[in-house]
Amino acid sequence: MKDSPPVQVPPPHPAEDVLDHVGYRLKRAHAALRRAMDQALREHDLTVPQYACLEVLAARPGLSNAELARATFVTRQSMNVVLRGLQDAELIDRPASVETGRARPTTLTGEGRRRLSAAQGAVYAIEARMIETVPGERLTGLLEDLDRIARALTE
Repeated sequence: MKDSPPVQVPPPHPAEDVLDHVGYRLKRAHAALRRAMDQALREHDLTVPQYACLEVLAARPGLSNAELARATFVTRQSMNVVLRGLQDAELIDRPASVETGRARPTTLTGEGRRRLSAAQGAVYAIEARMIETVPGERLTGLLEDLDRIARALTE
């Protein structure tokens, strides 16, 4: 039996090559954002997942490990490492045990709120740089498009 040539699958939209695909461009933008945040947060002795955790806890104190993992797009195992690091740095409080259930609610310490506040300026400056590149009348549409893309991939 002879090998048949591979079937060419047409791209979902006109594209010269993989570098023109939507997924590649999203990944490139994500990588640029991650590099910028890594660099900015290094000055505050935080990682991106640690910063994300502090941001979420500031808005929603008392979340469990699993809830924080979902909100910050990491696995529960990775969140354990993040929380341990934040706890060792005395940026969060977690009870050693709870009376009922297994979830240990997490809250920011005063130092956690201070470190978050210091880091927010750097992170928000990065977001401002991104937003400045999008014409004002298109920003709402871009945000809606990103939400639709996320929903399409999770439904």
